[in-house]
Amino acid sequence: MKILVTGMGIVSSIGSNVEENFNSLKEGRSGIAIMSDIPNMRKSFLGGQVKMSNKELKNNLGIAENEKVHRSGLFGLMAAKEAWGEREHDLSIRTGIIFGTTVGGVDLSDELINEQLKNKKRAKIDFYKTHDSGFGTDFIAAKMGINEYKATISTACSTAANSIMLGARLIKANMLDRVLAGGAEALSNYTLNGFDSLMLYDTEKCKPFDENRKGLNLGEAGGFLVLENERAASLSGKEKLAELSGWANTCDSYHITASSPEGTGASLAIARALQMANLSVEAIDYINAHGTGTPNNDISEANALFSIFGKNMPPFSSTKSFTGHTLAAAGVVEAIYSVLAIRNNIIFPNLNFNKVMKEISLRPENKLIINRKIKNVISNSFGFGGNCTELIFSE
Repeated sequence: MKILVTGMGIVSSIGSNVEENFNSLKEGRSGIAIMSDIPNMRKSFLGGQVKMSNKELKNNLGIAENEKVHRSGLFGLMAAKEAWGEREHDLSIRTGIIFGTTVGGVDLSDELINEQLKNKKRAKIDFYKTHDSGFGTDFIAAKMGINEYKATISTACSTAANSIMLGARLIKANMLDRVLAGGAEALSNYTLNGFDSLMLYDTEKCKPFDENRKGLNLGEAGGFLVLENERAASLSGKEKLAELSGWANTCDSYHITASSPEGTGASLAIARALQMANLSVEAIDYINAHGTGTPNNDISEANALFSIFGKNMPPFSSTKSFTGHTLAAAGVVEAIYSVLAIRNNIIFPNLNFNKVMKEISLRPENKLIINRKIKNVISNSFGFGGNCTELIFSE
């Protein structure tokens, strides 16, 4: 059974839809800059902010200003609407939604707690309901009219990739015909300070796979794919954008916030995804790397890639140098970029790269490559706790 991608939607710091994101990638326009308008931010951070306020997002989506919804939910709904397009709900197509986030509505909880401390008044407890990671799933499902199946995934930075993988598995198991799968993440004081306390934050623009990398820049985004089996795709009549031909998930259980230095879990996941897709290492034309720019992650991922591909290393790059690390949304953001690479025979550059790492001689592509036939792309997503997910998209 083929799992087909028939819809995509995205909002990120480099665009409010798929076309704007693609144009920014082609033109080398990063969305990483000094951030503002995050309540109670104790220092300046570089990051990839979506250039719309919550009020603007609600206006664009037709949501009442007083409706309780966190920023991640707004990103998710915006992306879901673009991915869904003009489809009609067809009761003969069993449809589900899988949404992923890591911190849910902590942005609203942040504001509420600070307001309570400031005014010494008892908070309205119903606001805390928006903190729940599942709140966004219910919100988006209700707005999209999808009630047959709902699930929420939270596996750190592999979250959205695991949402896509679960959607594919449900279709393959003949439990659903169509799944709207993705994730979203909004920046907050809580998240920024948390990563800063781990000494993982770069004061400059991140430099994935560079010898002088110092850490990541965070970003915010939302994204969704529509996955369908062949019957559903035929009934909906939507263009088949790509096939999700392989996937795998492993956990190397090395450390709560670090991947194993050897990339054990990642290399096992890549091998299993290739086996599922029935593809050789030579068949992979591009790898959209996880590439956070942190010392541990990049050497771990480089070791995993080298252990699998060796001298057959395909071109690879990290597009987090454009968007920042969008955490729970990263897997779907980069899945969309992988499909765009196939659709347009293009390889996106790894911005800010200058010097090869001394531990392993791997060089990401640092310039845009066009008119290169791209049939199969691997998208890497690795999360805290060593949760490693691979998605393979094919022509």
